[in-house]
Amino acid sequence: MLLAEAAARRGLPVLARVPEQGPDARRDLHWYGGPLAADRVAAPAGIALLEPADTWLAALPYELTHRRIKSTTLGEARALRRPAFVKPPSDKSLPAAVYADGSRLPPTDAATRITDDAAVLVSEVVEFAAEYRCFVRDGRVVTGGRYAVRGLLDPGPLASRARTFAERVVARCAGAGPGLPGAVVLDVGPLTGGRWAVVEANMAWYAHCYTADPERVLDVVLAATGPHHAVAPADRPFLRSPRPGQPPSAPPRL
Repeated sequence: MLLAEAAARRGLPVLARVPEQGPDARRDLHWYGGPLAADRVAAPAGIALLEPADTWLAALPYELTHRRIKSTTLGEARALRRPAFVKPPSDKSLPAAVYADGSRLPPTDAATRITDDAAVLVSEVVEFAAEYRCFVRDGRVVTGGRYAVRGLLDPGPLASRARTFAERVVARCAGAGPGLPGAVVLDVGPLTGGRWAVVEANMAWYAHCYTADPERVLDVVLAATGPHHAVAPADRPFLRSPRPGQPPSAPPRL
């Protein structure tokens, strides 16, 4: 709703469906919504979507995460015999949670893409004292806010240290190591011991803005999704491809 209102203030139409014909079909379309629907309709509609690589978080140096993280598959994670935090890299097909061991992971369910070959991130269990969402465009945090305190939803303002740390992470990734698209969401926060760490990176087009400025969030969303011809060369490695096993294009919704 907040982004729809921001778009309306700019005179941008908010469509309930991706048009297949008529005047709106010739517009440069952008997407804000879930990845399952995006995989069904974005490509046929000519919409490009930017997202971090599935392995991005696991490839970060320990000094930025302060926990060991492994990129693997759900099937391999079932062999775990210790508590671990397990989550999908980007979508919400699998509940992100601490599991006592691999036997506690959800059973396969093709309808929700919980399959043994699905990518997951397995990390050591840590506790964040607070978590902040930063909307990043071209290396700068343009807006953001707090969304959780000790794992519980608690929206609040963006701390200056969150902005500083997030921009340091982005600069580090641009200089050496795993990169990020030019428009992205980066979640960061202090651990209970006080050290700042990366929580995760997310697609801007599937991220709640919480207390962030909707106008500036919209800027990041528009930069993270749109027509293929407008994608900068540096961002082309971050284009999302429809995941295997998706059904053919269905009547889409925005």
